[in-house]
Amino acid sequence: MNGMKMISALNIEKNFDKLEVLKGVSLEVFKGEVVAVIGPSGSGKSTFLRCLNRLEMIDGGSITIEGDELVSTTAEGKVAYAEESQARMICRRMGMVFQQFNLFPHLTVLENVIEAPLTVKGVKKDEIIPVAKELLGKVGLLDKLDCYPSRLSGGQKQRVAIARALAMNPDIMLFDEPTSALDPELTGEVLKAMRQLAEEHMTMIVVTHEMSFAREVANRVIFMDKGEIVEQGDPEAVFGDPKQQRTQAFLNHMSAK
Repeated sequence: MNGMKMISALNIEKNFDKLEVLKGVSLEVFKGEVVAVIGPSGSGKSTFLRCLNRLEMIDGGSITIEGDELVSTTAEGKVAYAEESQARMICRRMGMVFQQFNLFPHLTVLENVIEAPLTVKGVKKDEIIPVAKELLGKVGLLDKLDCYPSRLSGGQKQRVAIARALAMNPDIMLFDEPTSALDPELTGEVLKAMRQLAEEHMTMIVVTHEMSFAREVANRVIFMDKGEIVEQGDPEAVFGDPKQQRTQAFLNHMSAK
């Protein structure tokens, strides 16, 4: 890690009708840092992640990505996003992997990986295919490049989704509970691919229920509950000696499963 600030989210507020989902959440992430976000279902973890790349619009606060302001809030409380072309450029710096794989069923593995660089960034096919093959090799799926998604396991589909996100050459990777839709025996292969990214110093925010992954791979752990960051710190401190009662109760519940 170095001192370069990749993400600065300040006082993020998000409401769904009258429900306060995020209550002034602030987080800074630095280059090469792996931040794990844990907490009970419904605590606002996924919503916060989706706010970072404009999949959800915020109701208050500001988000800056690598020094460029995506959204801010005026003194009068008006939320102002960057112009559309600028906002798209900023959001392209972030790759995202979802709970569901969202692969195109009519495209092969290779075609799924190269689709966005071709259509969104205008990369030439002969330039992106070698990159895609390298990425598929990295996630252990080079032998599946001509397969269609229907022939893949859930773990293989999620690894294709990781390669697809990486094909856009993002500076930051966002993972929204990437193993939650998988059978336990398939979870390991996806976590292995994510560990490799962490070892390569990819800046990552990972929303996860995999406590061992958070403890072993993250540089920092964030515990969220009821739309707030309750506790954060070094993994050993958060897991080994949590200061907040809500954190203790959550970790005790997870260890009892």
